[in-house]
Amino acid sequence: MAKQNCWEFKECGREPGGAKVRELGVCPAASDPRADGVHGGRNGGRACWAVAGTFCGGRVQGSFAAKLASCTQCEFYQQVCREEGSDLRSWSDIAALMR
Repeated sequence: MAKQNCWEFKECGREPGGAKVRELGVCPAASDPRADGVHGGRNGGRACWAVAGTFCGGRVQGSFAAKLASCTQCEFYQQVCREEGSDLRSWSDIAALMR
């Protein structure tokens, strides 16, 4: 099975061309190229926890630091952790890409 990006897993419709783009806009995780390729994802799609301004849990998430607690509880984050295992890039490593 191919690795999913967050918008595919969550079916949020906020990827470019997605069903909810007109209503909610394109998610920064789907459009920010700084984390492209991380964990085999497109743009920030497999490192969304390090992308500020994502829309999760019905609200816009803030900064990297503010997202830490909620993202570690996310089923997508946990799936990426399982899939990547020892190859999972650290939060600080991904945050450095996002600067």
